[in-house]
Amino acid sequence: MHECADRLPRALTVDDERLEEFELRLGESSTLAFRVAWSVLRQRESAEDVAQEALVRAYRRFHQLRDRTRFRAWLVRMAWRLAIDEQRASRRRAAREHVVAVEQRASASCDAAQHSDEVERLWRAIDALPDKLRWPVVLGAIEGHDTRELAALLGVPEGTIKSRLFLARRRLKELLQ
Repeated sequence: MHECADRLPRALTVDDERLEEFELRLGESSTLAFRVAWSVLRQRESAEDVAQEALVRAYRRFHQLRDRTRFRAWLVRMAWRLAIDEQRASRRRAAREHVVAVEQRASASCDAAQHSDEVERLWRAIDALPDKLRWPVVLGAIEGHDTRELAALLGVPEGTIKSRLFLARRRLKELLQ
């Protein structure tokens, strides 16, 4: 029984020391995460959310940081990556909302049956493409991923993605004429 009691104060001491060191490092760079997030996002609320998430992750992973003198650089990188992720997610949300708005305007301005026929025809043409051409079109044009993201998702070079998009557009044009 006393073995567990001996371990408990030591564990608390290690956590207390880590907390104290984290607070010291954080005090030296108190607004750093927010400034980094603000420089990417330019929206106060989003930057605050990203900064808070960066600080939470930094605290949770502080024990993994080998060189504690690199805390500022580590925090900057973490905040920057989270801000970039948030920016990408915002762009994808905006693109989806734009597509929905365009579809709503299109359906309001033209006959709904004609529009659905056109959409169905387009999807049949996309489905007729080979997989290697269909995936870049669907992920790029419809889901909103850029060339670099497509290359990473599909595991091919960016030049290959560009070539496949070109070929897919040409093939779609032929199929839709």
